[in-house]
Amino acid sequence: MPARTLIARILPVAAIAAGLLVAAPAADAKSKKKDKPVIAKIALGDKRVKKAHASAKKPKAKTSQTPAPCQNTDVLPTPDNVDLVRAAILCLHNQIRSQNNLPLLKDNAKLRKAANSHSSAMVNEGYFDHTSPDGDSFVDRIIGAGYAKKNDGWTLGENLAWGTGELSTAQGVMDAWMNSAGHKANILKKAYREVGIGVRLGVPTDNGVGATITADFGVKL
Repeated sequence: MPARTLIARILPVAAIAAGLLVAAPAADAKSKKKDKPVIAKIALGDKRVKKAHASAKKPKAKTSQTPAPCQNTDVLPTPDNVDLVRAAILCLHNQIRSQNNLPLLKDNAKLRKAANSHSSAMVNEGYFDHTSPDGDSFVDRIIGAGYAKKNDGWTLGENLAWGTGELSTAQGVMDAWMNSAGHKANILKKAYREVGIGVRLGVPTDNGVGATITADFGVKL
């Protein structure tokens, strides 16, 4: 059964640093058009349940207490602290989800692999989009990273951002996403259980400044 894609289209978020737009209109970096709508994507996999397990009850996900205060949220990304920035972005996701009584997200290595790969590709190839120039979608990347099989049951989502200066910090990125309806919907989607965050130094228009961030969300059914 082919995956169904739900696309939320909204107006661009105008957060600006050093003349660069962040979190982002899905703009063609080469043509420098920055007025296209933000696109946050969610895809649903095959939800069929095997008959032998149809009556089995799935355990309810536990919500945790409010996480400890997040560290390094205002740190500018550098080669020496990318992992700290990534951890801060994950912490802020869970802080927001806890405040909304939602299950906290666990870091997943395969989702992180897909996210890192996409952030690097956007900087190296000079584009900013959920779909790569060769036509691979975020679903193709996540499946290709081994997170789930194409015919399994899953729900996947992806948020993108890039920025310079304070807008490349964990707090700057999260503020931009939470002020964008489509991205906020991914952050607050109750179904998600795991996330992979990829932070790459550089932006699609200049690999010498700022940072580009991909967050890939998932749950296997």
